[in-house]
Amino acid sequence: MSKNFVEELKWRGMLAQIMPGTEELLQKEMVSAYLGTDPTADSLHIGHLCGIMMLRHLQRCGHKPYLLIGGATGMIG
Repeated sequence: MSKNFVEELKWRGMLAQIMPGTEELLQKEMVSAYLGTDPTADSLHIGHLCGIMMLRHLQRCGHKPYLLIGGATGMIG
């Protein structure tokens, strides 16, 4: 990968702990991650920003992010 995802998050103060072996896995191969949001509010708000920025940093480091906006849960809520 072009950048170290874990080091980027540590530098930005976005990471406090990590499971053993995770950093090695992220350096060895491309991984996928997703963030699920519930669209019950009128729009996205500042509370969504941290997760979205995390996905963006993941993408910049060569990994595959997915942003999932729930449809069925939005109909209920």
